[in-house]
Amino acid sequence: MKKAIVIIGATASGKSALAAELCKRFDGEVISADSMQVYRRMDIGTAKPTADELAAVRHHLIDIRDFNEKFSAADFITEAKTALADISARGRLPFVVGGTGMYSEMLFDSSAFSETGPDEGIRESLRMKAESEGNASLWEYLRTVDPEAAEKVHPNNVKRVVRYLEIFLTTGLTPTEMNVKNNSFEREYEPLIFRIGHDVAETYERIDRRVDIMMEAGLAAEAEELWRDGLASAPTASQAIGYKELFPYFEGKASLDDCVSLIKQHSRNYAKRQKTYFRRVRNAIYVPAEDALRICSEALSSDINT
Repeated sequence: MKKAIVIIGATASGKSALAAELCKRFDGEVISADSMQVYRRMDIGTAKPTADELAAVRHHLIDIRDFNEKFSAADFITEAKTALADISARGRLPFVVGGTGMYSEMLFDSSAFSETGPDEGIRESLRMKAESEGNASLWEYLRTVDPEAAEKVHPNNVKRVVRYLEIFLTTGLTPTEMNVKNNSFEREYEPLIFRIGHDVAETYERIDRRVDIMMEAGLAAEAEELWRDGLASAPTASQAIGYKELFPYFEGKASLDDCVSLIKQHSRNYAKRQKTYFRRVRNAIYVPAEDALRICSEALSSDINT
């Protein structure tokens, strides 16, 4: 089986710097598993690698979409598989790195989504649709996007219909596609997964410090330019933490200090969700951040030589 390295961890955990150093040591290239780094012009707020870092280590799936385009988990999987094949074909080692946990997990395990918790926002909107328009209407919606799945469930089994639609709306893949897609691909690669961790207090301190550095680097100016060009109405990019919190400031509805505080709070909340998600990733090796380079290097040396 082909080797692939996966590095996961909460925001501001040092994943990118660790991956860059490991790539230099083990002749690797990075595949970004970050749902917002795909967007051009969104540089500071998404903590993209600098020009020097990109020159030192080749990165994939960065700056591949305009901010007004939608980007789904299905899009990621398609793009990431192409990058994996390209890197491996050139005899180099792929490193899948990022904080969007569902991306990196689904890339090597298409069953992963079925084990994750629900998206309560999507789930509630679908339940309301069933209540207002009837169970049959919701089932017809499912039949439109996935006829094969619809044939397996009765229209009055609202719970199952909602779950099937939730999968489609969350990932961009229908349940049928999730069940049959790329089983051969999943068997082609053997991922070695590292989960990088800090304690909660240190994670929050790192987040607050990084937001301050981003502001000093010009985040507000970057976000305002994007906002003037329509970021607030973008289908996916408008939800990026570090940008959406500044919209009220640009609209004259909130102070800059309040908006920056909200960026920090939302980032801490996101980190908490990431930590919860990553703890349940199968076969992940937990690595304390303070000793991550040594531990990962030793594990990689052993794994590559076996």
